[in-house]
Amino acid sequence: MPGLLDLHGRTSKALRALAEAAVQRHGLHLGQDHLLAALWERDGRTPGEIAAAVRVTTPAVVKMAGRMITAGWITRRPDDRDNRLVRLWLTDAGRALQEPVEAARRRLEDQVTAGLTDDERTALLSALTKVHDTAVALLADPPDHTTG
Repeated sequence: MPGLLDLHGRTSKALRALAEAAVQRHGLHLGQDHLLAALWERDGRTPGEIAAAVRVTTPAVVKMAGRMITAGWITRRPDDRDNRLVRLWLTDAGRALQEPVEAARRRLEDQVTAGLTDDERTALLSALTKVHDTAVALLADPPDHTTG
């Protein structure tokens, strides 16, 4: 199966470059769109909640949030009930990015899958979902390769 890993790696790099170019047109860096998407889904999350939702570390979210606050897309405020917590909130500018960023992502997805039939798209998503779920399970409970 090394062919799968190699092809996936090359495909992932190409898709990442295309996605980076798509979000850069809106002034974002790749990853910032995921942080915004978490807030578009539910505004006022903590950095830890966002980190869990987008599967990155909390320090990565905090660092990214600082840049996004400077850019004017989000704000940071203490939690109403627990002053130890901070919550991130969309600004009007952050909310305004939702439609164009989501449209750009849909357009890119349509472009890279244009050569596939509807059945092939469905099969691809199904297969990738199974591979992803298995990979996540292996990360949570790595196999023991020390026994023969």
